[in-house]
Amino acid sequence: VQLQASGGGSVQPGRSLRVSCTTTGFSLDYYSVGWFRQAPGKEREGVSCISSSQDSTWYADSVKGRFTVSRDNAKNVVYLQMNSLRPEDTAVYYCATKATTRNTPDYYRCSPYGYEYDKWGRGTLVTVSS
Repeated sequence: VQLQASGGGSVQPGRSLRVSCTTTGFSLDYYSVGWFRQAPGKEREGVSCISSSQDSTWYADSVKGRFTVSRDNAKNVVYLQMNSLRPEDTAVYYCATKATTRNTPDYYRCSPYGYEYDKWGRGTLVTVSS
């Protein structure tokens, strides 16, 4: 059972990048997925999340309007599209999953808090610099 974030890289300010969260060994169908990041010398922070039901999302104020989270359960992947990137977006980006049960409140929501997630993947580095 593995979770992996990928797609990071080095880009100039104002450019776009899409990072992906893929799983092996389990299906994402009944998991909400959160994206988190940790910049050097800073604490981990929530960036975005998407519910198992796919119709509920959340964004940190710092990325609202620039980042978009989506999921493709058939491919077992969750995406974070990052546009208009800024130097302050530089960080290691992680995805995490929280198991939910269909037709319970958790199925229709996602959490911005890392402690609510039980599986964490290896991160991918995003560097925004001119």
